[in-house]
Amino acid sequence: MTDIREGRFWINLLKKILRIVFKNVLPKRKTNVQHVVPYEDGWAVRGEGNERVTAVYDYQEDAIERAREIAINYRSAVVIHRRDGTIRDRMNYD
Repeated sequence: MTDIREGRFWINLLKKILRIVFKNVLPKRKTNVQHVVPYEDGWAVRGEGNERVTAVYDYQEDAIERAREIAINYRSAVVIHRRDGTIRDRMNYD
């Protein structure tokens, strides 16, 4: 058990309090997760939270490869969707 008379106790407690307080105050870091989504007659790569697509491809494999390159660069992830919009797979590169 930690003794409250020790200086380390108060430093650790202050760190925990500050972490809780600033958790909801500071802006969240952009994730850069790339989604491979159905798009018109093909497939598109879209960054998470973006309305516009990054690139459009005829084949899903081509879109996956581009999304993978971007995710590796940003140390993030790729989420692959099916034609119906459900998630087929997820690959992490962090």
